[in-house]
Amino acid sequence: MTDIPTTRVETHADTTSDATSEPAREPEPVREAEVTREAHAADPETASEPVDEPAPDAEPVRDAEPVHEPRDAAAPAPSEVTRRADRDAEHEANAARESLGRVRAEVAKAVVGQDAAVTGLVIALLCRGHVLLEGVPGVAKTLLVRSLSAALQLDTTRIQFTPDLMPGDVTGSLVYDARSSEFSFREGPVFTNLLLADEINRTPPKTQASLLEAMEERQVSIDGRPRPLPDPFVVCATQNPVEYEGTYPLPEAQLDRFLLKLTMPLPPRNVELEVLARHAAGFDPRNLAGAGIAPVAGPDDLAAGARAVRRVAIAPEVMGYIVDVVRATRSSPSLSLGVSPRGATGLLSTSRAWAWLSGRNYVTPDDVKALARPTLRHRVQLRPEAELEGVTVDGVLDSVLAAVPVPR
Repeated sequence: MTDIPTTRVETHADTTSDATSEPAREPEPVREAEVTREAHAADPETASEPVDEPAPDAEPVRDAEPVHEPRDAAAPAPSEVTRRADRDAEHEANAARESLGRVRAEVAKAVVGQDAAVTGLVIALLCRGHVLLEGVPGVAKTLLVRSLSAALQLDTTRIQFTPDLMPGDVTGSLVYDARSSEFSFREGPVFTNLLLADEINRTPPKTQASLLEAMEERQVSIDGRPRPLPDPFVVCATQNPVEYEGTYPLPEAQLDRFLLKLTMPLPPRNVELEVLARHAAGFDPRNLAGAGIAPVAGPDDLAAGARAVRRVAIAPEVMGYIVDVVRATRSSPSLSLGVSPRGATGLLSTSRAWAWLSGRNYVTPDDVKALARPTLRHRVQLRPEAELEGVTVDGVLDSVLAAVPVPR
């Protein structure tokens, strides 16, 4: 054990000294440095550390002044960098808009008279949403999706939904490999950019539900492991509105996952004449290259367009208009189910995409009106008595749009 150092005091008792001895001197005042030194020596934890004594007549230590390094004259100012980035983003957005604008003309080489459906599919791709195509057989629903994927250089896969289709046939499954004695994952047709779910209402609900995770999370989970899907990933599901025998109607929860519901009506007489003229001239719908469809845009244009859409401004008054329209559907006497908040966000996204495609960087109430029906028609449900009276969903939405005040 280390001894604790103490201050040693010597005393001298001289019995021989007499009264004539010199008087005792007064003790000298102890300096502060000596006290500090003695206290330092008395502390066992700091005895080995040196004591800093202030130098005589030392000047007080001043705070170091900040050193201003000269800025490089060639480096642009922050505001200039911001302006340059804005110009680059605007140039990229304009180029993407021009490329996507050519998609409609390219698809028209194979599909006649369905420009509204083509625009709706482009809006869905920009918003990363899914589309439900409804039309009678023979109005080119499948040909439309195939032509769009060819013009955009996107991978596409078609699934014919049947009553015996299983969920693993859509998402993929684990397959045993006898050579390695291990299970390996084999991707299903869902691993693509543009998935054509043909006649989705002809398969049982358990197979329909296999698309829920893919549509919402952009992934599928097999054996507890999530597997991401390609980007972009959009589901284009078709259904027949006139034949319901042996079908399984989609539940409201799954219908709400679709961003748009596009109807493809029968063509007018002049359009149908053009269809016949093309077939008489040798048009083959199974040979898109022979029809002259070439890639005019790509995934990079869609990504640039999606970034530009997110920068489109929307005024608080227009957002309030969207909320008022959605809330009016919940109180409509003809509807038993109104639009959910997800429908309001979907209408916001589609309105911004339509405004950007129209060449504007802001949303107007007319944009909201233009996209209200395709964005909301599948999210509401008519009352039975209203259906008996011949009321349609589009008619109810038109009444709602006419009743809600438009912001000025």
